[in-house]
Amino acid sequence: MTLKLYNTKTRSKDEFVPIDPENVRMYVCGPTVYDYAHIGNARPAIVFDVLFRLLRHLYGADHVTYARNITDIDDKIMARAARNGKTIAEVTEETTRIYLEDVAALGTLVPTLTPRATETVAPMVEMIGTLIGKGHAYEAEGHVLFAVKSMPNYGKFSRRSTDDMIAGARVEVAPYKRDPMDFVLWKPSEEKEPGWDSPWGRGRPGWHLECSAMIEQHLGQTIDIHGGGVDLVFPHHENEVAQSAGAHDGAPLANFWLHNGFLQVEGEKMSKSLGNFITIHELLQKWPGEVLRLQMLMTHYRQPIDWTERASREAWGTLNNWYDLTDGVEAGEAPQGVIDALKDDLNTPAAIAELHKLKGDPAALKAGAQLLGLLCLTGAEWAAQEVALADIDVDAVEALIAKRVEAREAKDFAEADRIRDELAAMGVEIMDGPEGTTWKVAT
Repeated sequence: MTLKLYNTKTRSKDEFVPIDPENVRMYVCGPTVYDYAHIGNARPAIVFDVLFRLLRHLYGADHVTYARNITDIDDKIMARAARNGKTIAEVTEETTRIYLEDVAALGTLVPTLTPRATETVAPMVEMIGTLIGKGHAYEAEGHVLFAVKSMPNYGKFSRRSTDDMIAGARVEVAPYKRDPMDFVLWKPSEEKEPGWDSPWGRGRPGWHLECSAMIEQHLGQTIDIHGGGVDLVFPHHENEVAQSAGAHDGAPLANFWLHNGFLQVEGEKMSKSLGNFITIHELLQKWPGEVLRLQMLMTHYRQPIDWTERASREAWGTLNNWYDLTDGVEAGEAPQGVIDALKDDLNTPAAIAELHKLKGDPAALKAGAQLLGLLCLTGAEWAAQEVALADIDVDAVEALIAKRVEAREAKDFAEADRIRDELAAMGVEIMDGPEGTTWKVAT
C-alpha cells in the first residue's frame, strides 16, 4: 500500500511521491511566541509528529528533514512585552522555552530544524528585493507590499472569491496600497520597536513572508509537504503560495499541503471570553502528556475535534491498560495494520483500532503504539508520572496498605474495607494478589 495524503492544493487524496526519496522535506508553521500555546496549537504539533515518524519509518530516519519554525517577530509579541514591562527578547525566550518543553511532554520528536524568524531576516530582505525586481512587489511610504494582481492565480489555492478574501483577510485600508488586497512584506519600525536595516529603511518583515523565506533558506524552493492548521489556509498560506511562486518564476512552494481541523472545548469554540481557553501547560499539570496525545489522535486530523474531560479519562484508561499489558516487553516489528492505517491519510483512529486488536501480542502492541508516539515510557516511569500528577502521598498510602494487611490478617474485614474506602477517596486503587497488595492511581 502506498502512502496517500489529502492535499489541500488538489482537494483530493493523492499518492505521495517525494521529490527526492533521499531527502524528504516537510515544513510546518510553528507558534508565534507571545503567550503560552493553547491546546489547539498542540494538534499540529502532534499530527505532524506522527507524519514525521511515519516518513522516517518509510524512508529512513536520515532521509527526512522536518522544520517547524518559531515566529519571534510579531506585533502581538511587542504588545505583550510592553504590557508586561519586559523586553521582547525576554518574552520570546520564555514562551519559546515553555512551548518546546510542553510539546516535548506531548511525546513529539525534536524537529530536524527549528528556524527562528529573527535569524532569517537577511533572506527575507533578499526575497523582497527579488519580488520587487520581478514586478510582484512595490515600495510605498516605507512599506513594501505584495502586488496581488501581479499573480493571476491568487485565490486559487484557498478557492475564495475576491469578496471572501477581503473579508477573510480583514484587509487594512491604507492610502499607499495600489489594491486593497495587497499585503505587507516589510513595514517600518519605530525607534523602540525591533527593526533591521534594509534598502527600504529600518523595519521588520511581514508575517506571511517569514515562512516563505525560512523554507527557501533551509529546505529549498520547492518542498514535499507544508503543514499547519486549517485556519492558516487563508490568508497565510495563500500569501505564501503567491510570494514564493512570484520569487521563483512560478515554481510551487510545496507539492503537498496538509491542514488539521479546528478544535473546540466541551462543544464550544475556545475563547477567553467563554472561560474555556486552555493552554497545553495547564493541561499537563493534570494529565500525562501521552493521555493528551492519544486523545488528540482518537479523531482524524482533518476532522474537527471536541476536547472533553470524558475523552481524557477514556484515553488515560486505555493507556493504563496498554502499559499493564506491555510492561517489561521489548517492542517487536510495527504491525502492518497500523502502518497501512497511517498510510491512508494518517488515519489514526483506524490505527488505534488496530492496536486494540493486539492485546494478545504485547510486543506488536508496543511497536505499533510507539509508531504513534505512545508507550514510550517504562511501566515504572508511567506509574511514577501518574502518582506525581495525582499529588498522592506515597508514604501515607503504603502505611494505610500495611494497616489493611494487618486488619485482614486479624480477620477485621470491616476495618480492611474502611481502609480500602479511605484509599479510594485519596484516588488510589488497590489490587490484592498472590504476592500481596499493589496499588495504582485510580482513573
